[in-house]
Amino acid sequence: MGSFRVSGRGQTGVRPRSDPGLTPRRAAAVALALASLAATISPAARTARYFASVRNDPPLLLAFLTAMPKGGDLHNHLSGSIYAESYLRWAAEDNLCVFTATMTIVEGGCDAQAGRPPASAVIRNAALYSQAIDAMSMRHWDRALNGHDHFFASFAKFGPPSAKLGEMIAEVAARAAAEHVSYLELMVTTDGGLSTQKAAAVGWVNDFPQVRERLLGAGFTDVVAASSKRLDEAEARERELLHCGAPQADAGCRVTIRYIWQVARATPPEMVFAQILAGFEIASHDPRVVGVNLVQPEDAPIAVRDFALHMKMLAYLGAQYPRVPLTLHAGELAEGLVPPDAIRSHVGESVRVAGARRIGHGTAVMYEDAAIDLLKEMAARRVLVEIALTSNDLILGVKGDRHPLRTYLQYGVPVALATDDAGVSRSTMTLEYRKAVEEQGLDYPTLKHLARNSIDYSFADEDTKKRLRADLDSAFAAFERETASAKQPRRSQSSQQP
Repeated sequence: MGSFRVSGRGQTGVRPRSDPGLTPRRAAAVALALASLAATISPAARTARYFASVRNDPPLLLAFLTAMPKGGDLHNHLSGSIYAESYLRWAAEDNLCVFTATMTIVEGGCDAQAGRPPASAVIRNAALYSQAIDAMSMRHWDRALNGHDHFFASFAKFGPPSAKLGEMIAEVAARAAAEHVSYLELMVTTDGGLSTQKAAAVGWVNDFPQVRERLLGAGFTDVVAASSKRLDEAEARERELLHCGAPQADAGCRVTIRYIWQVARATPPEMVFAQILAGFEIASHDPRVVGVNLVQPEDAPIAVRDFALHMKMLAYLGAQYPRVPLTLHAGELAEGLVPPDAIRSHVGESVRVAGARRIGHGTAVMYEDAAIDLLKEMAARRVLVEIALTSNDLILGVKGDRHPLRTYLQYGVPVALATDDAGVSRSTMTLEYRKAVEEQGLDYPTLKHLARNSIDYSFADEDTKKRLRADLDSAFAAFERETASAKQPRRSQSSQQP
């Protein structure tokens, strides 16, 4: 028998003199045993193990997350998803101007001396170009200032190029494919303002059936036709730009895209009602439009004043169109942004009154009355929350431990990551996943589950969901095989020190 001695730092084994050591035969046997053991560990488990080894190594983590399949992006405002550089480029192509006092793209005669230089001249002027991008996005934003107001003010600066629907769809589709995102639900308004025009003509009385009857009698089929025509034109332009069907087609051609009809909630009641009705009518006739949502700041004065009224509108019209699902911005609020009574019920009313199947943001859920009961109810009803970490940080200052993402997970509420407004936020879906790891501590199995949620809780039809699930499973299987079989870099002893 060999003997052991105890040192001041623990036990150290001493090999007996008769031990022949690790012979070549023994070494081969050990290697074979280790190889056999490794073979029994699934690629998914080895991928999770590799992820755990790089989660605190930002460059390698970024490479991992970039290559990882991410399923869908369910909360994506199309106009806010375009980078300012694209808007400025399109403005230059269309001979538009930039009003430099506010850095807004405008039509009309350009006059550099009057502060309206051509967009092409702004692009050639490095200082002006940089200022324009900063004004149209959160790039270089000073966190000591008001991120909320700067964020929402950006949208008014995009000007006429924000009507280039086909170009915009092509940009987000190509970017999604590059990030291994296979499905998009894009928030759009595609009726050219017809629904609000009809609302102004019909007027408002506090009688939902009567207002609906008046609007439908005013020729609402025109609204549906106008929307379908614009989507047809936009998708044709997208396919042209991405060379879909050609040998060198962009990978964005393979991204499945559906649309969420958006309603401007900070407008008079007759306009909100008409837009909601338009969304339900369009979604009932055009399979590309799969749901309805309310947009604009939740804390805007009219949005706060009429929140309960809007929920009742949605409940009434939802009963008339039961096959059209709702996803609602709710709880995109923070302490002090609105009075306490305005932060106590928005998520709950969206779920219980309006019947929302998904909630956008839900950042202020823990300020709701009986918040824990609400979380349990959302879990039981399988109401998914669309989590936009970058947006919540920039607009509301909510991040890290103050963000409720982990609380949702703790109570079994389904969640999925989303970009919200990637162009304005200067973010990507990959960076949203990185924040989920670095700021929320999520592990690989949880990230994978969130990616699957983005397909399972999408509003796509069941046949499309089945295809998307199969594609995502295949993509994860290939990703895990490649990650598990790749020869990983040796980790130096110094790099492993805490």
